[in-house]
Amino acid sequence: MYKTYLTYFALSLVLASSCQKTAAPTAAEKTPYCLTEDLKKTLQFEKISRSPIQETLSLTGNIQYDIDKTTPFVSLLDGVVTATYFSLGDYVKKGQLLAEIKSASLNELQDSHRSLTAQIGVAQRQLQSVQSMFNDGIASQKDLLEAQSELDLLRSNLQSNNSNMSLYSASSDKSVFSIKAPADGYIVSKNISPGMPISGADDELFTISNLSEVWVMANVYATNMRHVSPNMPVTVKTLAYPEETFDGKITSISQVFDQDERVLKAKIVMKNTDMKLKPGMSADIILALNASDRTALAIPNQALVFENNQNYVVVYKDDCTLELRLVKAVAKNDFYTYVDENLEEGESVVTKNQLLLLEEINHRSL
Repeated sequence: MYKTYLTYFALSLVLASSCQKTAAPTAAEKTPYCLTEDLKKTLQFEKISRSPIQETLSLTGNIQYDIDKTTPFVSLLDGVVTATYFSLGDYVKKGQLLAEIKSASLNELQDSHRSLTAQIGVAQRQLQSVQSMFNDGIASQKDLLEAQSELDLLRSNLQSNNSNMSLYSASSDKSVFSIKAPADGYIVSKNISPGMPISGADDELFTISNLSEVWVMANVYATNMRHVSPNMPVTVKTLAYPEETFDGKITSISQVFDQDERVLKAKIVMKNTDMKLKPGMSADIILALNASDRTALAIPNQALVFENNQNYVVVYKDDCTLELRLVKAVAKNDFYTYVDENLEEGESVVTKNQLLLLEEINHRSL
């Protein structure tokens, strides 16, 4: 009986030892969540710093062509379009053939050219004859001057005819006028197509604009006039590129209210190197106003995560240490949210794709 008891006791010890080895790890023993290299490449980080609380003023506006670098083309001739060699949005270079127009005016210019050429030949022979007679004492000085004047007049008329032919790039072979690009730039409007009749001095056929620079026109209401002045630095934001800003400064401010919108127009000339600013786009123009004496920790607005009616940020310490922190704003502008607690200066927050981390951080906190 005693041996049987010892046997059962030994088996109990073995089972207890086995259960201890297979027990689930505690919460403290859980493997921490760590960023993968691929995920980390999609994130952006920014260190928190303490700075004076800055107010900003946001104006609405839109992007327009640089009028000084925009060329509308209006035909000076009547005719019919026989061919076009461009489409809306194409980039063209000065002198590039864009269209051809069949016009009766070309026949008139060609007939005039032939007639003037023939008359000049007759006038030259006449001048030579009068010059010879003048040398022999038969013709007077007056006769010689009249013959010379007649030749000069015909030559002047021929030069004018040639200028007109050149102006319209007239082609004798095709009997058409060639429309060539008057400047480098993009075709931003097109009102011409093959077979279409056109009239001289009618509506513009097309417009070319050099988009290397554009104008951002900001709407300044009367209540904001005291805050806006020439040479003020501004930041421009667009719906097309919500995470990107464009820096510039106010070039000029109109002195007359727009009759339709009842606003003053502030012009900002912007470089458009990447062609991201398209005429017709709406824009927000943000101006920095005077900073206050009070300081606070400035968090980029794009770092905020809104959940359960509260704002949070994801604090990054290292690839395996990420924290979700509640933040309460003491002030806010178009770029930053200012806080006084729950963060420390020098800590880094995630400013892009932080929502990808939110679920993992919440899961680990359960």
